[in-house]
Amino acid sequence: MVFENDVEGIAKLADIHIQKEELAEFTSRFNHILEYFDILDTVSEGEEGEADLVNVLREDEVTPSLTQEAACANAHETEDGYIRAPRVM
Repeated sequence: MVFENDVEGIAKLADIHIQKEELAEFTSRFNHILEYFDILDTVSEGEEGEADLVNVLREDEVTPSLTQEAACANAHETEDGYIRAPRVM
């Protein structure tokens, strides 16, 4: 079970500001999510013989795409032929 001080700590780690009046709702939702994980823990791993199954993927195919100039044509700002984006942190 998660308590309000746990949610405040998680919000701080995620750099998310939660208002005091929203804290109870976030705590309730967080606990509901964790209840779903408890349900998933009760699901069996599968039948014997299923371990032989493999994921079938298609082969990669080279297809024509945009030129570098066309890709940069609508960019707000470019640098040395690449799209320049704002710094995140």
